[in-house]
Amino acid sequence: MDVKYINPFIEAFLSVMPQLGFEKVEKTNLSLKDCNLTYTGVIMTVGIVGEIKGNVVYYLDLESAKKVASTMMMGMPVDDFNEMAQSAISELANMLTANAATFFSNIGITVDISTPTLLYGDQVSVKMNSNQILCIELLADDIPIDINIAFS
Repeated sequence: MDVKYINPFIEAFLSVMPQLGFEKVEKTNLSLKDCNLTYTGVIMTVGIVGEIKGNVVYYLDLESAKKVASTMMMGMPVDDFNEMAQSAISELANMLTANAATFFSNIGITVDISTPTLLYGDQVSVKMNSNQILCIELLADDIPIDINIAFS
């Protein structure tokens, strides 16, 4: 996968997360995965269409999702992953992907994004549209967030 397709997602994360109240934001690792992802926790999927086509899958474990939702809601305690917390996490996926789309536009690649779909539970499986998935592992105030990218 060409690095020009990866950097917009990293740049979006590094740009958006501080605006939401996270102080320490960093990229920790890149890895390749196959098309079958299975997670226990919270998964947000966003489709990408235009000059490039594919999907982005964001992943957080449940406790991390609650911490992120709490920070996004100005420190309001989030004890249960309720409708308000789910909405915050879905909006996070929307903000990150929309910002990545803006960064793509800045390098001359036009894309549109779908509305995020949120899934959560134990052993949730997602099959991506490519045999090779790039996983970007990031931290926001030591909260791990994975961004899985697949372009066809």
